[in-house]
Amino acid sequence: MTRFIHAADPHLDSPLQGLEAHEGAPVGVLRGATRRAFENLVNLAIEEDVDFVVIAGDLYDGDWKDYSTGLFFRGQMVRLQAKGIPVYLIAGNHDAASVISRKLSLPENVHVFSTRTTESLEVPGHPVVIHGRGFPNREVPENLANEYPAAVAGRFNVGLLHTSLTGRPGHDTYAPCSEQDLRNKGYGYWALGHIHQPEIISKDPWIVFAGNCQGRHAREAGPRGCRLVTVNDFLEVESVDWHSLDVVRWQVLEIDLAGVEEEFEALRRASEAMGQAVTEGEGRLVAARIVWKGATALHGSLHRDPHRWRAELTARAQDHGEEALWIERIKVTTTPVYDLAQLAERDALTKIVLETLDQAQEDLKTLPPEIGEMLDVLPPEVRTEVEADLAEDRRTALLGDVRSIILDALGTKGGHAT
Repeated sequence: MTRFIHAADPHLDSPLQGLEAHEGAPVGVLRGATRRAFENLVNLAIEEDVDFVVIAGDLYDGDWKDYSTGLFFRGQMVRLQAKGIPVYLIAGNHDAASVISRKLSLPENVHVFSTRTTESLEVPGHPVVIHGRGFPNREVPENLANEYPAAVAGRFNVGLLHTSLTGRPGHDTYAPCSEQDLRNKGYGYWALGHIHQPEIISKDPWIVFAGNCQGRHAREAGPRGCRLVTVNDFLEVESVDWHSLDVVRWQVLEIDLAGVEEEFEALRRASEAMGQAVTEGEGRLVAARIVWKGATALHGSLHRDPHRWRAELTARAQDHGEEALWIERIKVTTTPVYDLAQLAERDALTKIVLETLDQAQEDLKTLPPEIGEMLDVLPPEVRTEVEADLAEDRRTALLGDVRSIILDALGTKGGHAT
């Protein structure tokens, strides 16, 4: 029997930029999260006494600012070497050969695959062959899977590949290939990296994205970790078990305020959602994005007085324990409950305002070309969220938010003139 861990995309020392803009953010915990998650990976390998570990690219987040990142990784590898656990890894787009300029010698138990050609390495003492190739450059548009050799007979074959497959939202298309391309090689397990959302593509053969070890922002919500794979003596996969490694759990908490008129009820619902997230976090810090939704009489207040609402939510977060939950952002996607047609007949000023806003909605249907040029230079993880916010339905929602604030200023509250 052979047991190994499949991990990917640790992104050690990922900078998590912009945290300083969040007052009260647990900066120390968040900045150290990728290292602590990687330590959890090494702890798991030792506790489970696995036969080897594979890391499917993006060990680093980019070139090192100094040698501390490399020394941290090396120290963790020494821990595995002391237990006789070899490690096999490939470079991804963030730590491609052309990206990392500083180098450190690695312990003998660490095997880094070539970035020039595909290599096949036998695992000493086990009927296992690992095939892999790293990225020579940050951008790899060609199908690397085509270069991988056919399976070695009488061995359990593992393919180690950093790829977007046929593409996934929020990720650049690198080393693209199809599921059939991988099937054609006859391997028992494909250990994939690059896509941060954990996903099992196939179970026959096993084609798996481990996901990243630690979520880094709200678009990487939910558990993050690795897979523990058990192969029996017949060279068949017996189990592929999930193990969480993250020390900060990002969550998006959608609070439905449909029909809610009282602030107390809104805050009660939010507190309930926070409590559930803390419970599911199992002792981890929960980094939460609060999303208000639904048609509610509180729509105008949520937009008009965001600082007070944030303070109230922060107070409710405190009730769940010290450093149990941190609110990263609050998004308001609610809709008003008043009748706009009826309000337009209320007085001349309100009618003019509504007509002006309707015209603005027409003007917003086509974005200026400068916006497209700006999006082209943004990193993919940032571009995805900005594009979503600039989509036509979100622009319409934004205009609705402006309408609500203006109508509140004109003396409208909860659908009734004051």
